[in-house]
Amino acid sequence: MDAIRRFNAIVLADLRERSRSTRFWVVLALVGLATWACFPGVESGRFAVGFGDDTRAAYSSAWAGLVLGLMYSTMLSLVGFYLVRGTLVRDFDTRVWQLLVATPMTRAGYLLAKWTSHMAVFGLIMLVGLAVAVAAQWVRAEDRAFDLVELLKPVVVIALPALAFSAFLAVLFDLVPWLRRTAGNVLFFFVWMFLFVVMCVALDPHKSAWAHATWISDPSGIVMVMRDMSATLVRSAPWVKATDISIGMSDHVASLHLFQWRAWPMHARDLAGRGVWVLLSVLGVVALAPALDRAASRTRSAAVAQGANAGRRLAWLDRVLRPLASTHLGLLLAAELKLVLRQRRAAWWLALAIAWGAQVSGNREAIGVGVIGAWLASIDVFARAVLRERDNGTGSLLWTAAGAARRVLFARIGVALALAVLAVAPALLHLLAGDPVAACALLLAAANVAFAGLALGILCRNPRPFELLLVVLAYAGVQGQGPLAVLADARGLLFLHGLVLPLLVAIVVVLWPRFAR
Repeated sequence: MDAIRRFNAIVLADLRERSRSTRFWVVLALVGLATWACFPGVESGRFAVGFGDDTRAAYSSAWAGLVLGLMYSTMLSLVGFYLVRGTLVRDFDTRVWQLLVATPMTRAGYLLAKWTSHMAVFGLIMLVGLAVAVAAQWVRAEDRAFDLVELLKPVVVIALPALAFSAFLAVLFDLVPWLRRTAGNVLFFFVWMFLFVVMCVALDPHKSAWAHATWISDPSGIVMVMRDMSATLVRSAPWVKATDISIGMSDHVASLHLFQWRAWPMHARDLAGRGVWVLLSVLGVVALAPALDRAASRTRSAAVAQGANAGRRLAWLDRVLRPLASTHLGLLLAAELKLVLRQRRAAWWLALAIAWGAQVSGNREAIGVGVIGAWLASIDVFARAVLRERDNGTGSLLWTAAGAARRVLFARIGVALALAVLAVAPALLHLLAGDPVAACALLLAAANVAFAGLALGILCRNPRPFELLLVVLAYAGVQGQGPLAVLADARGLLFLHGLVLPLLVAIVVVLWPRFAR
């Protein structure tokens, strides 16, 4: 009983800490709005989950649950990782762990409590989504027959195992020192892409005999859904191509075709297969317990002390930046540049050199990849530029100086812009000679990358939203899509970035005085 009480105390303490934040309730409200958007009316000509370009089921309880299950097992497993991670690191950095380790609590029990806390947050999000789904089913009035079991079944069977595994990865990434910050946030996106996207393509049950017969599904459960739908729809709606499932908001079509889906026949072996992912997540958390003490010793203060002498070999920075020291603002800007560049490891300089090499290759695809890679290399600078005082606890001292907030803001803007433009300097020089429109679009995109990091840092007081946004946009940009694919549509993106930049500048300038208090 004592162990259970300690376990519950840790879980409740984490939940109280999260719920005291305004950001937590804002996220829940946004989840509600996003969930409502997943149930557009038939007159909109769009859908969140369907088949092909123009087919989905009527909004029955079973289909509403399936939509939520698939959206949560994919998108929430991605966004939720960034939402819940960081509680272990907070305990390490604030030295709460030193108090907890003096109690009879076990290491495995502590980690399981943290994992349970993550799952409790996911549970609250899913409850909000279920409430919205019930309201959407009633308002859309396509099939008002309510079936609680069919509504809950897809959410529990599909989404819960995927979220359990994502919660395990959040614990793992918090334990590994080099994965606690930006590197881990970037790496997780590609891990997620492999686990929740690539595996679904590789294990297509219509192409793989093993995937069609096995009871162990992929983490997201999409393979199981595709297999069961193929078997069910061939009888109830044979004109629907179950192999052409689409997850994510579709484009507008003139007319949507609806079919009936009132129940999902599920086999006991499939339930066992989904339970394997939950079991693996729990066992993985327990297996991390022996590494807890070592991980707890690697705090931010220890890392700062270890890296106190980093970058002294860059003595040439003093000579290059000496002309800036003639004014107070220039002196502060030079200090900011030295602080940022001297913390860069050799791997960063190597990555920047590789990106520059791609930019001078002359191939437009290589230039585009080199540009995006150069920005990704400095993602931590853009995301954390305005958060340094909050992270280091020096704000209460720094902001007491007259005019400090204004001068620091100018210095942070200057450093972010300098790095964003410096990262793509070879591409700019190359494009200026042959495609000045693309060069202008690239310059505006660099400014937006810098100001987006500052703006989201001020709005969210957390680096993860910008890190996730930039990684997603970078992935789309490499595919030749999105606002970072400047060379794919230079004229259109020149207009887009020209519209967005003033908005980001206004957010930074207007909200910074209140933020820097």
